[in-house]
Amino acid sequence: TASRNEVDTHGCTSREESDNVYLKLVVKLYEFLVRRAEGNFNKVILKRLFQSRTNRAPLSLSKLAKFMAGKEEKIAVLVGSVTDDVRLFDVPKMRVCALRFTETVRARIVKNGGECLTFDQLALERPTGKNCVLLRGPKSHRESIKHFGAAGVPGSDAKPYVRAKGRKFEKARGRRKSRGYRA
Repeated sequence: TASRNEVDTHGCTSREESDNVYLKLVVKLYEFLVRRAEGNFNKVILKRLFQSRTNRAPLSLSKLAKFMAGKEEKIAVLVGSVTDDVRLFDVPKMRVCALRFTETVRARIVKNGGECLTFDQLALERPTGKNCVLLRGPKSHRESIKHFGAAGVPGSDAKPYVRAKGRKFEKARGRRKSRGYRA
């Protein structure tokens, strides 16, 4: 059999590696619900609770509002953080369950008649996950992902690591048509 380091777990572990007491209790609760409640909803939530922070990407309030348009009676469930978006003026009334809310998001949701739930509250209210919309944040929007690949190679859009963004820094041959060629 392969050792732990040789197995590609796709961002999942078989246990939570955090020291967060609340997270440990929620994991215990959802391990129980996986055994006792029917359906796949609790299994998916438990799997996502085990994921690393990188794989629990945050979701902005504007995206949350967009995904929940026309689903007012349902609860949005996000295993991760909900962050504020100042570009969204009118926050619709919605019920959201997430691991974490920023202060401004919580205030804006509650001010507009919505509700911010924790996972233990969700387990009491909807143990089977009926009328819940399971959402995920975009994993590919991290800054480090922009640098993946070989910068400077023809056809590559990888962002190079440069100390400054001025004219003298990686802006000459291969970068502009006016300076020889554009790769």
